Amino acid sequence: MQTRRLLLAGGAALLSGSYSLTAFARKPKGAHPHAAAAAPPQADAVAQTPATTPVGPVDTLARWACIIDYKSGATLLEKAADERMPPSSLTKMMTAYVTFSMLKAGRLRLDQALPVSERAWRMQGSRMFVPLGQSIPVQDLIQGMVIQSGNDACIVLAEGIAGSEEQFVALMNEMAGKLGLTNSHFMNATGWPAEDHYMTARDVAYLALRLIHDFPEYYHYFSEKEFFFNKIRQANRNALVVKGLADGLKTGHTEAGGFGLCASSEREGRRVIMAINGLPTDGSRAREGERLMGWAFANFESATIVSKGDVLEQAPVWMGVSQTVPLVAAQDFTMMLPHGWRNGTHLSLDYQGPLAAPIQQGQPVGQLTVMLPGGRQALVPVVAGQSVPALGVLGRAARRLHL
Repeated sequence: MQTRRLLLAGGAALLSGSYSLTAFARKPKGAHPHAAAAAPPQADAVAQTPATTPVGPVDTLARWACIIDYKSGATLLEKAADERMPPSSLTKMMTAYVTFSMLKAGRLRLDQALPVSERAWRMQGSRMFVPLGQSIPVQDLIQGMVIQSGNDACIVLAEGIAGSEEQFVALMNEMAGKLGLTNSHFMNATGWPAEDHYMTARDVAYLALRLIHDFPEYYHYFSEKEFFFNKIRQANRNALVVKGLADGLKTGHTEAGGFGLCASSEREGRRVIMAINGLPTDGSRAREGERLMGWAFANFESATIVSKGDVLEQAPVWMGVSQTVPLVAAQDFTMMLPHGWRNGTHLSLDYQGPLAAPIQQGQPVGQLTVMLPGGRQALVPVVAGQSVPALGVLGRAARRLHL
């Protein structure tokens, strides 16, 4: 096995595309299967516990927090990110995911009208004020759910899609398993307080990533600043969206969970996703969300470690018409890293050499290991940069004689 330690060139860069979503494995620590979601402590106690980041501790009033880079899924900030918490209306992101899945599969239409049951009409909390006995288009219900945080809209969608909220919740939990949300469990479609209903900040952030990636055609609903329905105009509860500092997603609030926010923003080609919860007031949620989003963009930069086609090595070839073959990166690798990332990033190239001819261009031959600041690791496939035919009988004899 050949291993080479490579130096970062001035123009070197890190991953995009489909590989970026799996470049870093999600490894939630999790809690005991029957652990109860924790209630937010007092603000003074929260303030004494800083968040962990690659650039050092960062103070935040949030009880739970997780900020990730969209392209790689890498964590930029975390605080009790794997601790189970009451997600309140952040739950509606999963309700939206199931709804969007049905739309994409052709099992639901935006113009399809769903009936309003008495249960939906009587639902308390935040509402879009659906009228009893009428039928509401799915598009209006989506807007009522994600913009106005309508609990009644969620019930209408759940009953219309699955027949009952209970059956819809089963779909939510099934989907959570498929997405790898190992620390999430749902008891309802709204986020109404219930025992054994929980998520983690990391799961919320990753769910947001999947909503943006899997349903770009529906993501725009989260960015709408207001919605007018049933002669009532309601503003989006996400202060970052209203101020133009984010293009989605959701807010939430319960007594047990405090004030929560999940938001995403794209600036200069870089997208960040933030999930915070356990804030003491609506105002502190807005201020902390704005501050942490600004911090993420100010302290990290888009770094490209390698680009597709970059020649990493001239590898020796056994019995080929050429005695070497260029080894190249199979894909780009770009992500957000702290400023000064070059000092803490190392590359090593591993392949089995010499490579036996014949060799086909694009043939997998090894991997590039990228060691990132903070001990994180990513793997980039390495392929042959050109084809190398095998020598003929006389050529092989001459080569053996020479050797």
